[in-house]
Amino acid sequence: MAKQHDTPNLDQLESGPWPSFVTGLKRLAERSDMIGDVLGQLEYSYQTRKGYWKGGTVSVRGYGGGIIPRFSEVTEKFPDAAEFHTLRVMPAPGMHYNTNILRKLCDVWDRNGSGLLALHGQSGDMMFQGARSDQVQQAFDEINELGFDLGGAGPSVRTSMSCVGAARCEHSCYSEAVAHRKVMNSFVDDLHRPALPYKFKFKFSGCPNDCMNSIQRADMAVIGTWRDDIQVKQEEVGEFIKAKGRQYVIDNVVARCPTSCISLRDDDTLDIDNRNCVRCMHCINVMTKALSPGNDRGVTILVGGKRTLKIGDLFGSVIVPFKKLETEEDYDSLVELAGTIIDFWGENGLEHERCGEMIDRIGLANFLEAIGLEVDPSMVVHPRTSSYVRTDRWEEEAEKWRMRHAESTG
Repeated sequence: MAKQHDTPNLDQLESGPWPSFVTGLKRLAERSDMIGDVLGQLEYSYQTRKGYWKGGTVSVRGYGGGIIPRFSEVTEKFPDAAEFHTLRVMPAPGMHYNTNILRKLCDVWDRNGSGLLALHGQSGDMMFQGARSDQVQQAFDEINELGFDLGGAGPSVRTSMSCVGAARCEHSCYSEAVAHRKVMNSFVDDLHRPALPYKFKFKFSGCPNDCMNSIQRADMAVIGTWRDDIQVKQEEVGEFIKAKGRQYVIDNVVARCPTSCISLRDDDTLDIDNRNCVRCMHCINVMTKALSPGNDRGVTILVGGKRTLKIGDLFGSVIVPFKKLETEEDYDSLVELAGTIIDFWGENGLEHERCGEMIDRIGLANFLEAIGLEVDPSMVVHPRTSSYVRTDRWEEEAEKWRMRHAESTG
């Protein structure tokens, strides 16, 4: 019989209408003394309002990161939870698994750990939670034999994430899995041997829906987009109106366009002012059969997104408004740009300072100059809503910029 503790505070977390992690842990504790003591320690933390996990150093041969060490400060009370280390393991791009590999991964962790897995952590890793120090190397060796590698931890390039993209989604504007794999294979040393000011995350989303939430969660976000007109199938528009009604289209498509660039004609066809389209994807998401991204597809690259740290939340700033990702040379240039950014940040970032915080400190213009990118009008934030930006002579100014750009590039 596995170890049991009274957990009145944790029991309350099972009383609501939603599934509770406590239920899963209790089920696992029926065959794991380690999980039983983890539940006991968590209950004790709730009672005392204090955490009792501390860090340390645990690694596998040849690696400097990828393991999150957890040592208990109350081992006399909960000896089987004295060590509860976590292995971060990188999933395949797009998080593709089959049932055979999932069963094998579960078997590895049942043999070498607590049996507790999380798919996936905030950074996208498979989280193999709960192992003693003497189990870590064997667990990694078996996981590695299945073709998986450790993810990032500490001040390093972290595990990347990409959406399912072209494998299943008709909105995909580039090959997310190819970009993901190419970039991560190029920075594997920075992933396993932490030597940067802080963490650096790549995320790859196939279209502006940004299913990876890369704008606010990635130091370098690669988001699919297009630069020609939205594709419209007017016969499908008619079918949609027959099914939903004309007023539905007006209320849920036309009226919800953030730049009022879409209208419904009297003959029940759509008219789109593509010059003012900001690629919000709303109309495409509602009328999936009738509308789809344009044919001239590529990516927008943003840098500096992050959650709260020193200066609060930051969304990524556009540094490349549009880039094709089709040939091997295109992907090589993406890797080269990423390497230039990481090298500059590594040399100029302060300790525990994310890339976006460095850009905020030194200024975007200085950052662009340092990495060799031209300033582009598309980088301007909210020009439409600023009362201090005149728009009556934009065309003339844009032409001046195009001429200067043409002269500088020969």
